[in-house]
Order: sequence, then C-alpha cells, then structure tokens
Amino acid sequence: MNLSNIVDSFYHLSWQNAVMLVIGFVLIALAIIKEYEPTLLLPIGFGCVLANLGMDSGVGFMKVLYDAGISTELFPLLIFIGVGAMIDFRPLLAMPKMVILGAAGQFGIYGTLILGCLLAKLFPQLGWGLAEAASIGTIGAIDGPTAIYVASQIAPHMLGPIAVAAYSYMSLIPIIQPPIMKALTTKKDRQIHMEYAPREVSDRAVIVFPMLVTIAISIISPDAAPLIAALMLGNLMKESGVVDRLDKAAQNEIINVSTLFLGLAVGGTMTGESFLNWGVLFIMALGLLAFVLDTVAGVLFGQLMKIITGRKINPLIGACGISAFPMAGRIAAQIALEDDPDNFILMHAMGANTSGQLGSVVAGGVLLALVKTFIF
Repeated sequence: MNLSNIVDSFYHLSWQNAVMLVIGFVLIALAIIKEYEPTLLLPIGFGCVLANLGMDSGVGFMKVLYDAGISTELFPLLIFIGVGAMIDFRPLLAMPKMVILGAAGQFGIYGTLILGCLLAKLFPQLGWGLAEAASIGTIGAIDGPTAIYVASQIAPHMLGPIAVAAYSYMSLIPIIQPPIMKALTTKKDRQIHMEYAPREVSDRAVIVFPMLVTIAISIISPDAAPLIAALMLGNLMKESGVVDRLDKAAQNEIINVSTLFLGLAVGGTMTGESFLNWGVLFIMALGLLAFVLDTVAGVLFGQLMKIITGRKINPLIGACGISAFPMAGRIAAQIALEDDPDNFILMHAMGANTSGQLGSVVAGGVLLALVKTFIF
C-alpha cells in the first residue's frame, strides 16, 4: 500500500469509525488491564477495531466467521459443550430445591422483555418490536452464548451491543451484585449457617441426569433443545469417564477456539453506523436493569425460603440463580465469609448457580418460541 492509499483510507474514516476505534481499544484495555472476561472482550475489541478500519463482517475473513459460526448458531453451541464439560451438577442433584432459585434468577429476562415492549411503543423511532425486546431480555441471563444464540436468530442487527452488554455485565458481577445482596439482607441473615448433609448422589444419577434433562426440555421447550443438548453432551462426556480426550478438548481447545472466533465475528458487527445510536444506549441500560432484577428477585426468593424453612436457608444463595457459573456462586460464598469466617455456603451456592444455568437455557427457548409464535 502506497502513501496515497493510506491517506485515502484516513480520509474516508468517519467520526463514528473513530469513536468505535476508541471503544474497541477500551474493550481491549479492560481485558488486559482489568482482566474483565479477557477471553471474549479482547477478540471483540480487536474485531471492532478491524471492522471500523474497513474489514467488517461484510468482507474478508470476518464474514466467513460470521456466516460459519454466528448465522448457523454453531459457535454458541460449541461453547456450551465446553461449559457443560466444566459443570458439576452434583450440588443441584443433592439439593433439588435449589431449582426454585434458578427459576427466580430469570425474572429480569421477562421484566426487561415487558419494559422493552413498552419502550418500543413510547419511542417508535427505535424501530423495536417483540423480537428486539426479547433479545435484549436475554442479557438478563448473564450468559453470553445464550444471548448470542437468541439474538442471532431473531434480531441479528442487535448482536454486537447485546454480546458486549452480556459479557461486560458478566465480568462486573463482583461489582454489581454485592451491594444489592447486602442491601436486601441483614448481617444476621448473611451469618445463617446452612447444614450440608445432602443425599448421596450416585455416579449413575449424574450420567442419567443430562440425558433426562435433554429429553424433558426438548419436549417442554423445543426451541431450547440445541442449547440444552450441547450443554448436556459436554456434561455427559465429563461424567461418563470414558472419553477423557474429548472431555479435555471440550474444556480447552474447542471452547477456546470457538470463543476466539465468536468474539472476532461479533466485533466485526460493531461498525460506527450500527453501534452509535440511542438504541444501543437503551440496550445497555436495559441489560443492566435485567441483571439487577435477576439479583433482586433471587435474593427475595431466598428470603422467602429462609422464612418458610425457619432460617435454615441463607438468602445470599438466591443471588446465585443466574447463569454466570461459577462466579456468582463464589461471590455469594465470599460475602458470607466476610461476616462469619466459619460460614461455608459454597456448595449450596453452586447448587443454585447450576440451576440458574439450566434456567437461562429454558428462558432463551421460551423467548424464541414466543417470538416465532407471534411474528414468524
């Protein structure tokens, strides 16, 4: 490339492209300096930079990645296989009542869906409908692959901001959740000790579980079948103990390569023209609201369970009913230890957290079914 071509490239760089270049560099800085979800924010940021230098998803290798992995929903499914291989469902199987908290942790999804529909009526210039509101609601799952999977099917034009919001808020769990948890609980609540004498979970149970869940959810919510099947395939490979190489590949090479390609493809959609508008600000704000509502509803349900059980449930574990595994469970356990160094609720928190992972998949399937029923 000669000097005149370089000058011409800068001449055609719009102010929107310049702003998005800064945003791309900020995402890269957050990944490197703050270590906020670096495995995804770094490739998203780099893809954003490339897109605004003229290498967007309409040309070149990022178009190939988008067509191969986003349009086909392949990358989120491959990532879910890796996630499934990392999850241990024994705490949930030992304490099945944690399913209630996993359901409560999805409240923000549906609350944001309703609010998004109201905003679409109040601000018709946004150009939103049920599909856009549902896609924004999935941010509340705090589960990047689920949000991307749903948005890519019903609102692909919103994929960039939805992916950035989902993964950004996931990385900010240690900042966003603790103040809410402390505001909705007393010190006495946080000091509640929970007995951990669960029923014994056999090896046969953990092998049968992923197959039964796949069948049940595929019947109840067919649109969630691909996601739940990928998650449970990964878990079955782990628990079977007979495909060690596949299990390790799912936890490492497959999920890592898929995350890299997904990040670049999503970043490639973040051009200045499509990203810098009021709609994106609404998306980010609604996504944060969905996260807050999830946490509030979860803790309040935890409080209800505390009352019903006669203070045998620490309400902190209610905040773990979101999909961000295992970060949400660890944060709840950490807060409990701050008020009582001898209060160990980690296993209970992980039971609620794995339930939240299942709940987010079901919620995503429900949203897809809802939109396809009334629109497509």
